[in-house]
Amino acid sequence: MAFLPRSPRWRVVSALLLFFLLWYAFALPRPLFEQPLSTIVEDARGELLDARVATDGQWRFPMPDSIPEKYVLALTQFEDKRFFRHWGVDLRALGRAFRQNIAAGHVVSGGSTISMQLMRMSRAPRPRNLWQKLIETILATRLECSYSKDEILRMYATYAPFGGNVVGLEAACWRYFGKRPANISWGEAALLAVLPNSPGLVHPGRGRERLLQKRNGLLDRLLERGFIDSLEWDLAKAEPLPDRPHPLPHLAPHLLTELTQKGGEGRRLRTTLQGDLQQRALQRMSYRLAQLKGSGINNMAALIVEVATGRVLAYIGNMPGTGAEHQEYVNIIPAPRSTGSILKPFLYALSLEEGLITPRSLLPDYPVSIAGYRPDNYYASYEGVVTAGHALVRSLNIPMVQLLRRYGVERFHQKLRQLGFSHISRPPDDYGLTLILGGAEVSLWDLCGAYTGMARRLRFFVPQGRLGDKGRGSYHPRDWRSLHVLIEDDFSPSSDEGFAQPDVMGAGAIWWTFEAMQQLERPNQRGEWQRFSSARRIAWKTGTSFGFRDAWAVGVTPDYLVGVWVGNADGEGRPGLVGVRAAGPAMFDLFDLLPATDWFEEPVDELLPVSVCGESGYAPLAVCPKETLYLPAAAAELPPCTFHRLIHLDSTGRYRVNAACADVESMQHRSWFVLLPAEEYYYQRGHPGYKKLPPYAPGCGSDEEEIFPMQLLYPQRKTTVHIPRELDGSLGKVVFKAVHRSKDAAIHWFLGERYLGTTRVLHQMATAPAPGEYVLTLVDEKGFRLERKVVVGE
Repeated sequence: MAFLPRSPRWRVVSALLLFFLLWYAFALPRPLFEQPLSTIVEDARGELLDARVATDGQWRFPMPDSIPEKYVLALTQFEDKRFFRHWGVDLRALGRAFRQNIAAGHVVSGGSTISMQLMRMSRAPRPRNLWQKLIETILATRLECSYSKDEILRMYATYAPFGGNVVGLEAACWRYFGKRPANISWGEAALLAVLPNSPGLVHPGRGRERLLQKRNGLLDRLLERGFIDSLEWDLAKAEPLPDRPHPLPHLAPHLLTELTQKGGEGRRLRTTLQGDLQQRALQRMSYRLAQLKGSGINNMAALIVEVATGRVLAYIGNMPGTGAEHQEYVNIIPAPRSTGSILKPFLYALSLEEGLITPRSLLPDYPVSIAGYRPDNYYASYEGVVTAGHALVRSLNIPMVQLLRRYGVERFHQKLRQLGFSHISRPPDDYGLTLILGGAEVSLWDLCGAYTGMARRLRFFVPQGRLGDKGRGSYHPRDWRSLHVLIEDDFSPSSDEGFAQPDVMGAGAIWWTFEAMQQLERPNQRGEWQRFSSARRIAWKTGTSFGFRDAWAVGVTPDYLVGVWVGNADGEGRPGLVGVRAAGPAMFDLFDLLPATDWFEEPVDELLPVSVCGESGYAPLAVCPKETLYLPAAAAELPPCTFHRLIHLDSTGRYRVNAACADVESMQHRSWFVLLPAEEYYYQRGHPGYKKLPPYAPGCGSDEEEIFPMQLLYPQRKTTVHIPRELDGSLGKVVFKAVHRSKDAAIHWFLGERYLGTTRVLHQMATAPAPGEYVLTLVDEKGFRLERKVVVGE
């Protein structure tokens, strides 16, 4: 049996061969290129919205998914016409280059394939000699073993130099032609094919005639080989060379920064935005901000959201062009800002959901102090009592504070957290009742997410029964999922990720809330709102923070949500910074950019017939006028009406009587709508038809059911009174205020043991007590007595 020779020479050859094979197997670095990439933001269709230069100062876009066929044809015909047939090395091209170089006496052709050029680009700069050429040749064959032809072309199109700090086909298309690669012409494709061969020629004054000759020569070749026709050839040759770089699109700088900070640096970020909508929204917002700048208002932010998916369609983190002195680069959208009254619809909906109120339920609306907190309505006017729906429509503060007091701060705080308000992070007691009037901070992102969740829950409610049936509709468990701005985060039905419980509120409560929000009514602003009238129905709400620092407007339809914030990024307040004037017009401008939509369908399976008091909106008593409303199921447990009582009148109907002074058979028994004295005092101003309780007949004393006739308006309970100073610095007087049911009643005032005086009709008493604690006592002509502890501060 013969054996292979084992001479030392054979061992050396074998070792060298093994070493070469090992080197060949691991010769390609992974990754092939380590240069940093630019970060780019694209819209949902792949259109460029914004970009940031790579950390090495180069415009080098991430590798594309594909490159245009025009460029592939132009490139291969110019650099490597047998690219799709060879295995990394074109021996015919190398032979031709060798002959040309020998004939010329110097290097005139390299014969490098695209694969060889790619390997040269991937390696650190090295001298151009035969040894390096050999290494590139070997590496090119190894490259072809690991990557497809398409991948090699895409890598070449990513890392080829195109002059200056422009690297790669996509960056070159935007910098030189202001367009995406898919839209380039034949002339542009030919120019981009020849440019990496001589990238310095693209600069003005640097042999541009030679660059034009190279481009036209390639066009001639494409015509000769039948890739273009004569018309395309004529048009391509007529195209001028680019004379200056184009600025890249700069439509979403704040989103670019936000995504970069969240790990998106050096990536191609495909977003859910619509590029044309983003651009038009910026134009509308720019127009509105220009109107506000004269009032010292310098910043705006906005979101447009698709309700069904939670996709963000337009993202304006701040308005470009306001300058660094006005914090132009601050992204307002994720920043916490004071809410003003923008959270009121959530309290209203939650109270409906839990059966605390109906849209017709009366809430108190008069000056009040609650544990030292004194809320006030925006226009400092009061109605005594208003319906809950009216309080929401007109954004009245005092009724909403009273409603929050009943609902519970801790419970409301918990619900807001479930709805995704991440910045409401302090304990409930830190906010107190101010939680409903701007005591908390939320971001525009969280706010729009919560309102979108409400709209989505109502829109996609699935009815399963008929009105009045016991069957209930169904909901998707992720109605309350967050907004998203990246295509990769699109909702998948298999995903169970979410930020809120599915039972926060039902479709019935949301429907009633949106019905109120679409009425667009504001006190003393009705004429101003006429210009916002529109055929489309929009549920919307504005808000203004304390000190006029933040103006909000949020609107929803079944298909879209628009949220707008207006203010100064540094928190400076301005007198004209009011939601109704600053943010509202911008919100409606953005809605004008969107298709008109239908309105929400009434969720009949979630609304059951409930009998309520026709005047108070609470559970009816026997003496109440009744009507039927279709309300969420919890309305069956409404609190009872406290506004109606049965009274007894004499035969004339003018005086009240009781069994001690009148014959029962001669009495008239009537249901009477009765308010507290303070409520009555303000209510009768706007309701001249309101009837006070009739007085008792002469000689007929009140019974044990008499309603207390007096109420102290100021000071409220647990209030410290401070004596004001006059303009000359001297101490003034504090004015105590009270109301009485009888317009002719006299009230006697005492502070401690000191008699202050008697008032009639207008019950106001001025005094200047020394600091300390007192008991303020009021006594009327019939002996009714009212006492309140008063603390006079230093």
